[in-house]
Amino acid sequence: MANDRNSNQLVVQQAKAALEQLKYEAAQELGISIPQDGYYGNMITKDTGRIGGNITRRLVQIAEQQLAGRP
Repeated sequence: MANDRNSNQLVVQQAKAALEQLKYEAAQELGISIPQDGYYGNMITKDTGRIGGNITRRLVQIAEQQLAGRP
């Protein structure tokens, strides 16, 4: 994990692919291009924040649905 660019550690490793998919979906909805090389250093903070905020909003929505017993 030392070579990994992201210092956040997932509690459930199997969630990595789902989170990556959410990231790309959120970026696409917002009209933001994700760098193909995976380096985010050239992106403006506003765009990365918008992507992160969109992902968080979706995760909260999913959790609320699960707590309410809806699929």
